[in-house]
Amino acid sequence: MRRENTAPPLGGRRSGAARAGCDGRLFEFKVVEGGAEGTAIAQLREKGCADKYRRLGRLVHLIGVEFSREERNVAGFDVETS
Repeated sequence: MRRENTAPPLGGRRSGAARAGCDGRLFEFKVVEGGAEGTAIAQLREKGCADKYRRLGRLVHLIGVEFSREERNVAGFDVETS
């Protein structure tokens, strides 16, 4: 499996990509104020992060994880495959 860092290391934000075989997995991690909002996976869609992998004919898994600031735990987890 090969990992690709898709964001600068500073600024409190982190995204990532991993490739295993012919599949691509794109991750977005967000800290949210309340409960799950779906913003992590929405950001992957809006920015077109998977486009370069789809152009190569690869199966792409978008994975969005949201952490609750108050509960300090996972608030939401979404997976979309295309």
